Amino acid sequence: MVEISQSNSWMHTDEAAAIEMARAGDRDAFRTLVEQHGRNVFRVAWRLTGNEQDAEDMVQETFLKAYRQIAKFDGRAQFATWITRIAVNCSLDLLRARQRRGEAVEINESIERSPGVSPEQELLSKQIGARLQFALGKLSPAERAAFILRHYEGAPIEEIARTLAKPAGATRHCIFRAVQKLREALAPFASPARACGRPEA
Repeated sequence: MVEISQSNSWMHTDEAAAIEMARAGDRDAFRTLVEQHGRNVFRVAWRLTGNEQDAEDMVQETFLKAYRQIAKFDGRAQFATWITRIAVNCSLDLLRARQRRGEAVEINESIERSPGVSPEQELLSKQIGARLQFALGKLSPAERAAFILRHYEGAPIEEIARTLAKPAGATRHCIFRAVQKLREALAPFASPARACGRPEA
């Protein structure tokens, strides 16, 4: 949220000018957009593809496609939304190709820990993290994308639906399925009350 608030003035002034210049064929202006949005595109691609090298490849492919299609950007959506949609679609194409080849996907998502945790707590965090990564890798490409966009990126349902080219109801169901699968995978780490389906006090 801090990054968004700090960049608001840029997005409403310099970004608009850079977009218009890029639409006119100015490569330096487009490079400005790459520098502004490259880190966020990499983060989304990394969470979707599961490793750094693939994420870097997806960043390059995303901005190559964006450069070729910049004339079609009409400003109805924010540029950040538009470029994220391209990144998600590029990553989904890669994930679906992996799925057709029967390749597993491992999500290398780091887990932050507070300083001073006990060895037992750190071990438990590592075990939960490993199980979560494995479970994320077992989701379908659409489930993984919907879950990550919703719960990691905080995107609204309507935006995720447009990105995935699905109705809003189907998108909600996709996220629900992903959550259910992750809960099942993490069930061994749940408290006895949760494991038995009883609400905790």
